[in-house]
Amino acid sequence: MTSQEPRERIWRPGFDCPVSRMLLHRRRGAGDPTYRLDAAGRHWRGVRTPDGPATLVLRARPTDAEVHAQAWGPGAEWALASVPDLLGAADDPSGFEPRHPVLAEALRRYGEVRVGRSGLVMESLVPAILEQKVTGQEAFAGFRMLVHRFGERAPGPGREQRLWVQPTPEQLRVIPSWEWLRMHVDPARSRTLVQAARVADALERTVGLPHEEADRRLRSLPGIGVWTSAEARQRAHGDPDAVSFGDYHVAKDIGWALTGTPFDDQELEEFLEPWRPHRGRVQALVAIAGLHRPRHGARMAPRTHLPASVTRRVPR
Repeated sequence: MTSQEPRERIWRPGFDCPVSRMLLHRRRGAGDPTYRLDAAGRHWRGVRTPDGPATLVLRARPTDAEVHAQAWGPGAEWALASVPDLLGAADDPSGFEPRHPVLAEALRRYGEVRVGRSGLVMESLVPAILEQKVTGQEAFAGFRMLVHRFGERAPGPGREQRLWVQPTPEQLRVIPSWEWLRMHVDPARSRTLVQAARVADALERTVGLPHEEADRRLRSLPGIGVWTSAEARQRAHGDPDAVSFGDYHVAKDIGWALTGTPFDDQELEEFLEPWRPHRGRVQALVAIAGLHRPRHGARMAPRTHLPASVTRRVPR
């Protein structure tokens, strides 16, 4: 078969599978060039698999309790094989107890929270690093520029869908410093990205390890801290205990939703301890239910320039 001919798969989850909710969690902003949601409700993803680039399209058929998938390109078979895990089949939410009336009500309304895993660490790690310590607007713009300048068109109908695939680790390693600056990526983040690209094979091998060990290995890389590791593990490893400590909103929103008082990270960590090893489900359930503290004041403005020198910072 050529890259223009699709491979196909029909998957029957055997559980209530909210396809849109599971997949939209992976989109990096409305303009993510590796993700498209078309008018027919199909989710298109440009994926760099271990076998090469692929275009993957998923469509839920809830009346038939099915998910229909098609894929094109060298990585098509791998992409189709990943669909069940991507949609939460490898996750076990049975041990999760809401323990709080707000969570119990959210669970009743929205159903169980499953954590999907892509099995692709760099796919999640690259945008997470770009999102360190900057506004969402700046991070998403940097990701778009990176993919458009150094990625490639997704195979098959990917060009028609304006779908792209992220750069390879080899491409990331050789991007010159001035190109990073043109993409509004400061030296601290670009240095972390290049370092991650140099050990990409080792990072990909963390999939399937115990979550604590995967976290340790990710955070052994300079520039990758608690927040970045959690963001990558939530998506690549399907870690139900990964919490985005260090996020500007997460601790405040969970505290406000469950106690009426915004938390700091230390307070959140203490509060979530009874839910271990399902702490990430609490974060996900609060987000799914749209529970967040009232926003006051103007949003933080993106930076209009990069610093002339970089000060030492704590990895996020």
